Amino acid sequence: MRFQVLGPVRAWRDDEELDLGFPQQRALLALLLADTGRPVPTSGILDVLWAERPPASALNVVRRYVGALRRLLEPELPPRAPGSRLLRRPGGYLLEADPDEVDLLRFRELTRQGKRAAATGRAETAARCFTEALGQWRGPVAMGIPPSAREHVRFTAVERELLHTTRLAADAALLCGRAEHVLPALRRAAALDPLDEPLHARLILSLAACGLQAEALTAYEDVRRRLSAELGIAPGAELAAAQTRVLRQEVGRLRAGPTVALGRDLPVVRVSTARGASSPAPVGRPAQLPPDPAAFAGRTAELEWLTSHAGPADAGTGAPPTVLIGGMAGVGKTTLAVHWAHRAAHRFPDGQLHVRLGGSDPVEPAVPPEEALRGMLTALGVPAPRMPDGLAALTGLYRTLLAGRRVLVVLDDAVGTEQLRPLLPAAPGCLALVTSRHALPGLIASGARPLRLDPPPAEDARAALALLTGADRPATEPRATDEIVTRCGRLPLALAAVAARAAARRDLSLATVAAELRASHGSLDAFCAPGTTPDVRAAFLGSYRLLSAESARLFRLLPRHTGPGLTPAAAAALAGLPVRRVRLLLAELADAHLLTEHTPGRYTLHDLLRAYAAELAAEEGAEEGVRSAR
Repeated sequence: MRFQVLGPVRAWRDDEELDLGFPQQRALLALLLADTGRPVPTSGILDVLWAERPPASALNVVRRYVGALRRLLEPELPPRAPGSRLLRRPGGYLLEADPDEVDLLRFRELTRQGKRAAATGRAETAARCFTEALGQWRGPVAMGIPPSAREHVRFTAVERELLHTTRLAADAALLCGRAEHVLPALRRAAALDPLDEPLHARLILSLAACGLQAEALTAYEDVRRRLSAELGIAPGAELAAAQTRVLRQEVGRLRAGPTVALGRDLPVVRVSTARGASSPAPVGRPAQLPPDPAAFAGRTAELEWLTSHAGPADAGTGAPPTVLIGGMAGVGKTTLAVHWAHRAAHRFPDGQLHVRLGGSDPVEPAVPPEEALRGMLTALGVPAPRMPDGLAALTGLYRTLLAGRRVLVVLDDAVGTEQLRPLLPAAPGCLALVTSRHALPGLIASGARPLRLDPPPAEDARAALALLTGADRPATEPRATDEIVTRCGRLPLALAAVAARAAARRDLSLATVAAELRASHGSLDAFCAPGTTPDVRAAFLGSYRLLSAESARLFRLLPRHTGPGLTPAAAAALAGLPVRRVRLLLAELADAHLLTEHTPGRYTLHDLLRAYAAELAAEEGAEEGVRSAR
């Protein structure tokens, strides 16, 4: 099979192109292709297929489209068989395809390869990978589906990916003198976003690098007029600098990209690289923290604990502190870390580094420490050509640059201690602030200070809901607010998902929202927020997928236990396993924060995790029934 979504939505079996049917059916396939390998919630499908209010028959229509697509993709499939391509998942559907079967997956993989090459100073390889990635782009994304569906955020997000890769491709091509290879993609991207100044700056420089100076100056004048007419602003510094370089005919000497001026006006230290040469490496002052969460509420005790335990040690008085913020998926670990980091930034005058380590990504593997180090070294001002080879050399350079400095390093969503060790600073004036869904006993044994997050008290949860929906709504509907908080299990991510729907639909009362939660009790369908907000189910999947097979089976069995607390003996009876073995499985679930050991030997399961486990068990039962019927 071959699928195409970066242009007209098309599919082929061998060399035969398939008739994908009605535009709405094509839109469903396009949405599944945009998230190949990941479950797409039914609520997201309805949102794409019906921009306004879906009809009463919407779910039946979706099922018919799914059935038609299954028969199209697997014509030999027996009736009612689930097949191996379009699969039912709790609350949604998933399309299975190999990376080389889908143009979007090939594009993403080539972009990743290009980023790795660029990070290690291989500009020609990066330019080639980026150009091959952009070769998958054959026209407007998801062409052939209804215009209202194409305007959905899921497809505009793919367009943003294309624009981002185009900018990266232009930087790499300008560095190695191959601007002509990216010029067609740059023209297409500039037409897609006529007000993107960084993109147009690269177009202007690439035109000049190809000897088209007059066209480059015309392109500048065109975007200048558009900015003035549509936004009432003059060109920014990057666009103006591109025009100046073209006028001065300096493009031949230009080295584009994020490392252009690194080292200018920055202190310089000498470091030894793995290549054996002592060379200067500029030390920048990074400021990489994400924006301070606007809807932060409560967590007073946790903030005070962080302030008292997470300050930088005075240089020379001891090892730099490491703080580990742990807790279940969606409990607000990253939000707390980022909020406190903003409050404490003044205590780290030499900068703040922030790395997303991807430990709980439901699809992608966690970020390797080498890749994380290269990103941090780039932020500290190390040009790609001076980046050393190998983990040990990268770690040594990183710690050398931090020596004698006071830098806050936020390591978000770590998967394990081995991923973290090379990323921890060695300078006493620094602090490593780590978030993880995993207990990381090895890190704690090495001296890290743990802070476990539980769902916030009901009062804080109500305050957060008021910030997300507007203070007037909870104040006028206190009973509905209390029910929403309770049915969300006070989990911040669930509250955010529900609040996103309430904020997007001001015509919905909170009582209506509470009634929807009441009607979906035992399911996570109500916690799928509109747009790109991650839903609770996807967050839980990121933890569940890392479990061993035995622990995953035990997790699916847990909803059968209805008592107030789960003991190893009760879990052993559920699983049909010896108590000694079950204790180890319960410990694994607790380490993954999928269970809470509230007192030694007694465990509880959060209500939403219970619903998720029940969904998984029901899905497994349905698939087992199909296999038995065969």
